[in-house]
Amino acid sequence: MNPSNLSILLIIPFLICGACSPQTTPSAHTLVPAQVKTLTVLAAASLTESFAEIGRLFESQNPGVKIAFSFAGSQQLAQQLSQGAPGDVFASASPKYMDAAVQVQRVAKDSAKIFVRNRLVVIFPKDNPGGLQELKDLAKPGLKLDFADKAVPVGQYTLDFLDKAVKHPGFPPAFKDNVLINVVSYEENVKAIVTKVSLGEADGGIVYVTDASGEDASKVGQLDIPDELNSIASYPIAAITDSENPDLARVFMDLVFSKDGQAVLVKYGFISSEPQY
Repeated sequence: MNPSNLSILLIIPFLICGACSPQTTPSAHTLVPAQVKTLTVLAAASLTESFAEIGRLFESQNPGVKIAFSFAGSQQLAQQLSQGAPGDVFASASPKYMDAAVQVQRVAKDSAKIFVRNRLVVIFPKDNPGGLQELKDLAKPGLKLDFADKAVPVGQYTLDFLDKAVKHPGFPPAFKDNVLINVVSYEENVKAIVTKVSLGEADGGIVYVTDASGEDASKVGQLDIPDELNSIASYPIAAITDSENPDLARVFMDLVFSKDGQAVLVKYGFISSEPQY
């Protein structure tokens, strides 16, 4: 037999066996990983630490779901919603900006509920270069103060505090004007105030109690603002009307209102709200 013909005969069985070998096409029982769902939560900057912890708890209770937080000033978030930014849940530091979201039909009317409250505190660098010992010292000539812009909820609450102070017998009529003369910068969110004050770029500022708690508590000193002068901030939360994950949005809000969620918020200095959900 011709050697070349013999080679062909030897190769043929291998080709036949190869054609009969199992294919790599997945069977009907092959497990395909489920697609991870993302829940987008737009939340006031003052909720950063507390919501981050609640988010981790939510993810542990809901495998396959990840939370994408967008933290910023409530006014910025409301503006983003008015411009069509996608999202599933909106948590504001003021009903004013939740109302703004309702007006542009991104939140259903009467759907928002107050889930927690907050209050103001004066902060200063640890070495206290401005010598702040009492609230009246905020009007000392030459002091450098860092406040939130009045468009930010905490900025308006700060102005409310000053308005109450000038009507109080313990403060001079010019107190508000003298304090505002000392403001060297207006910020778009409370976190910027904490950062600048802790770095000594300002002698003092006014933020929420929650912003001067946790890790930041070691960076600044504090002056309490009594209840009669303070402004208690109410935080509403609601699902966004065109959410792609309405069921998950509801589950997240359930957790925020739950005993565990409220415990986390209180841990960070918030005032627990009466159940309204």
